[in-house]
Amino acid sequence: MMGSKSDPKMNVFDLNRLEEIVQLMKEHDLSEVDLAQGDQKLRLQRSGVAYAAPVPNAPLATSPLPTSTVPEENANIVTINSPMVGTFYSRPNPDAESFVKVGDHVGPETVICIIEAMKVFNEIPADVSGRVVAILLDNEEAVDYNRPLYKIDTAG
Repeated sequence: MMGSKSDPKMNVFDLNRLEEIVQLMKEHDLSEVDLAQGDQKLRLQRSGVAYAAPVPNAPLATSPLPTSTVPEENANIVTINSPMVGTFYSRPNPDAESFVKVGDHVGPETVICIIEAMKVFNEIPADVSGRVVAILLDNEEAVDYNRPLYKIDTAG
């Protein structure tokens, strides 16, 4: 989050702050940003319209990753989805090995990738235990919120 609740100058819903965020969205070609401060939530979309709408129980970047079960494959397969919009990095730097490969076992705290959003590199943990069965993106690929990143077999 951009500031603390106790600092009134750091209110993310201040008109000047929102204009700055929209400008940053344009500069970094971001299509959508979800903001939250306290109980207030706001989603900005750059499809020509910015709007505010109540988003009940919307996951935030600080909450666990959104996951979904894939029933048509195997009941033990969980898809790990992107918690934010940004650029997907499968390795910590261009010369390093990937964080995980198909067949690797991961735990909830295992860092599986980095997503760069607004020049901030966010380490993304698996949040589940299991074996990696699919990596669904290429390194340095653009990613939207809730886009599938990995498939994990929780029985493995």
